[in-house]
Formats: sequence, C-alpha cells, structure tokens
Amino acid sequence: MRATCTSLRSYFRYRALLGEATACLSAGLPRIADWRQRNLPKALSDAELAAFLAAFDCSDPVGQRDYAIARCLLDLGLRGHEVAELTLASINWREASLTICSNKSQRVQRLPLPASTGAALAQYLRQGRPQTANRALFVRHRAPADKPLGVPAIRNAMNRAFVRCGLRDRFCNTHVLRRTMATRLQRAGASVKEIADLLRHRSLDVASAYARVDVEGLRAAALPWPGEQP
Repeated sequence: MRATCTSLRSYFRYRALLGEATACLSAGLPRIADWRQRNLPKALSDAELAAFLAAFDCSDPVGQRDYAIARCLLDLGLRGHEVAELTLASINWREASLTICSNKSQRVQRLPLPASTGAALAQYLRQGRPQTANRALFVRHRAPADKPLGVPAIRNAMNRAFVRCGLRDRFCNTHVLRRTMATRLQRAGASVKEIADLLRHRSLDVASAYARVDVEGLRAAALPWPGEQP
C-alpha cells in the first residue's frame, strides 16, 4: 500500500506538470504507517538456551566442533561467515583474544575470548579436530577432510541442534544466536553503544532495537496515560 501511494503521488505530480488539477487527488491519498522494528528481536530464553547447548554430544568429534561453533556464535556474537573464516592464527591464547579479519566493516578487530568459548575451542582442537595441514579453525570431518567448513555447513549444524532440542519450529539459522547474545548483554546492563561495539555495528540505529527488550526501563520512561485513573 505504501508503494502504491508513493507511485500515485508521483503520477499526480506528473499530471500537474501537464496542467491538470490533481491537488485534491494527492490530498486524498492516505499516509501509510511505517512501523520499523515493530517486533522484538527473537532470542532464546534461559531455558531454551540451556536446552540448545545440551543438544551437542561433546564426546563425539563432530559434536565438539559444533559446540565450539555454537559458543563462538553465542559468546562473541559472530556471524556465520566470520566463524567460517577463523583460522588457527585467529586465537591468541596468551592474551585470551580472538582476531576477526573479515567482516562487514572490512576492519581487523580483536575480541576478548571468554573462558567458556576458549574451553570449547581447546577441547575441539585437542580431541576433535582432524589431522590436517589446513589452517582453517573449523574443518570438515568427512571427505574431503582437509577443507574448511563453509557457512551452509555451519548453518546446518546449528539447525540440527535446534531439531535435537525440540526448538526447530521456533528457531533456525545462526543469527538468532547473535541476537540472543545481544539480548542477554542488554539485560545484564550493557548500553546500546557497548552492544553495538561488540556486535561490530557501524550505526547505533541497528543495535537500538535491543533497547526495546528492556521492558522495565521502558516502563520507567513512559509518560502517564491520559485516560489513566488517578
């Protein structure tokens, strides 16, 4: 409807240039509301997150790899392609940091490596990662085993975990894990600026969606309803 009204206004302006009276027609077109970000960001609850993390079999090499990927997505808010492009050199164990060299901003960024993420990565590297000369952090476990894991494979691994924990009808893909990380940060008291920095957003407008998750804070900022009874 918004696109139709915009097209009609343009057409009426064109007809006005030809000398026709179209002001009344233009005034009769409605203004269609554009409610940006009208829905809250979809994120996992604490119970759903616990069930999701428990869906990985960490006694199996593939399970160790997929669990380490899940921790990168959840703890660091990485995008799928950022996980796929991690290498062994991306991790600085002495400084407990992770370097991302390829992202939307085309900048090299270093992130702190949480203990839970580091423990999952260390277990995978020691026990689960196949013997290969490939320097990619996450590699295939099936032939050809010397190839890095691609974004579709990462997405499918997370979707299989959602199936195992019974959440496939509500969640899919990897971006919901990134949103879960941002939502948990907001509830822990992080500011929009801090969330934007950790998610590596160039604009605060993108991260401002998570300000709407703080329902209690919004209640405190809301003005009294005019029809409210004293």
